[in-house]
Amino acid sequence: MDDRFNTAAGWVLGAAIVALGASIASGMFFHADSGELPEGVEPGYFIEGEAEEGGADSGPDLGTLLASADAAAGEKVFAKCTACHTIDQGGANGIGPNLYGVMGKPIGSHAAGFAYSSALKDKGGSWTWEAMDEWLTSPRGFANGTKMSFAGLGKPEDRANVMEFMASYGGAPAKPEPVAPEAEYAGEDAPGAGQGPVEGAEAGAAESATGMSADQPVPAANAATNTDAATKVDE
Repeated sequence: MDDRFNTAAGWVLGAAIVALGASIASGMFFHADSGELPEGVEPGYFIEGEAEEGGADSGPDLGTLLASADAAAGEKVFAKCTACHTIDQGGANGIGPNLYGVMGKPIGSHAAGFAYSSALKDKGGSWTWEAMDEWLTSPRGFANGTKMSFAGLGKPEDRANVMEFMASYGGAPAKPEPVAPEAEYAGEDAPGAGQGPVEGAEAGAAESATGMSADQPVPAANAATNTDAATKVDE
């Protein structure tokens, strides 16, 4: 009886030691308590985004987009963010921080009590329109190592609308001015630009105003008329 009990106890103890070792090893590899992925390991699931291969769409400058941004349209796009974020004043932090009043605030420290990644805390600066636009385009491109797994918004209009919506919750800094369109013609491309006066043009105009020069012969067709006129003057 004692031998069988000792054998069973030995097996149980051995299994426990193996399980403990496996738990420690997996924790070291996956960094389960840090919330960050180990170097070289990609997460298996991303929240659906609209990032497109080859980068964000080109189009109007940010100031021009923001001048016509629509907060109501931005609210619809922001629905993708509500899986991780709240935006109402006093809202709780979720997987991501509460975003009320985030525009214009320091990056990586806005929401009290939220554990920001070191990649974002070390970024520095504040959430300007330009910085938020870059972040929404590609969070990982903006702060490599961030815990945010959202792929990004590929359409500039969507980003402008979302920022306009976010600015309606707690305000925002002044928007960048739209870039003035370039003149259709400028510098040497302007019609007539770089061309000096046409050689002989002024002289021709002067001769036209004063008649033929004294050295120019009188046309034969007018010789007789001029002779008769001279004779009458002498009479």
